[in-house]
Amino acid sequence: MPGLCGWDKRYWLAFLLLMVAGLLMHISVWFTPASDLMGQDIYYIWLEGKRIIVGENPYSRVLASDMRANDKYATYFPLVYLCSALLQKLGFPEFLDWLYLWRPLSFLCHMGIVALVLRFFYVRGLWLFGFAVAAILLLGRWSIYITRVHHLEFAAIFFLLLSLLLLKDRTRWALLAFSLSLGIKQIAIFLLPLYLVYLWKTASKTKRIIEVGLGLLIILSIPVVTSLPFLAWNAEGFVKSILFSATRAGSSHVEGAPSLDVIFSQNLPWLVGLKAKLPMLMLMGLIYLSFLTEKVSILACSALVMMVFLYFNSVLFLQYFLWPLSLTLLALVESVPPMPHRQPIDPLQP
Repeated sequence: MPGLCGWDKRYWLAFLLLMVAGLLMHISVWFTPASDLMGQDIYYIWLEGKRIIVGENPYSRVLASDMRANDKYATYFPLVYLCSALLQKLGFPEFLDWLYLWRPLSFLCHMGIVALVLRFFYVRGLWLFGFAVAAILLLGRWSIYITRVHHLEFAAIFFLLLSLLLLKDRTRWALLAFSLSLGIKQIAIFLLPLYLVYLWKTASKTKRIIEVGLGLLIILSIPVVTSLPFLAWNAEGFVKSILFSATRAGSSHVEGAPSLDVIFSQNLPWLVGLKAKLPMLMLMGLIYLSFLTEKVSILACSALVMMVFLYFNSVLFLQYFLWPLSLTLLALVESVPPMPHRQPIDPLQP
């Protein structure tokens, strides 16, 4: 169709322009000396891989902590640490070697986010609006920050967006993509109840329990399978390391913008750790209930859940801002139907 071909050309032209801009932005920080990144999380991911190679358990150090003060404990699921160890064994033993591999991979994941978002708007005939949204996610301050410090956000968010966009038409692949996102960085774990409710609502009444159970197994597959060796190695250390993010002190918040529980804990010293998360969890619970009982989409609910995490979590880092932003921008136009001459979005189709 002539119209479709015209839009295809616009899409690829827009993506090419964004890719050039993104590549220039990423390359501008690729010359950052490795020594300048040795205090960032990406360095400690490499370091935990090195510890695994020499037979040290990356999750055992937390046993000497008070579960409040952070000493760069291994708080991610093992997938990234195992990949770090594997790459070092394959001939990339130094931190600089690790950066040579991670930088282009991070760029590709960042462009993957841009491609998914641009197509989401493109199939709805919102080319100019979509270009602006994609540019925000590519060149906005939160993306620049993540690029500078080499965090895992682009990879984790890419697979999360891919999962949500595939969920209706390719459910099993969507659940596996969500599992991979959690394996990279588990911030999106708060969306797990939404996925389970979605499976419950879309399954036939006779197969709901089976579908939810199978879906849960797929979602947990990557985090659980990669965690089993470390659970067997030191179960207490592993569990405490994973839970540390929920109990750590809120002193790492952005100065001048503490969360509600951080303010209250100044006069209520007992309001820390998991107890301090109750307001956040209650708000998330209302969103889960809304998704179950009201006519609201999983994309809108996901955006709001991640916004609650951003606004109410005790610890706030600048990379957290990109999570709700990515979802909210998509939710803005989710109700706009795809144009008649376009197929519904399927990122796995060419």
